[in-house]
Amino acid sequence: MPPTKEVKCTDEDCFLDMFENHYTYDMPDDHGVSDLSCPVCGGTDCLEAIEL
Repeated sequence: MPPTKEVKCTDEDCFLDMFENHYTYDMPDDHGVSDLSCPVCGGTDCLEAIEL
């Protein structure tokens, strides 16, 4: 099964608390949260991976 990453936005002005990124194909090993942007505020420095 392809991996899923849970990501939270820590920007105080953004109302999004978390989102899931579902992968449907193989991603490069160096792909990470820093390659994503918040779907609400567009920020990149405010994203953190949620570790379960």
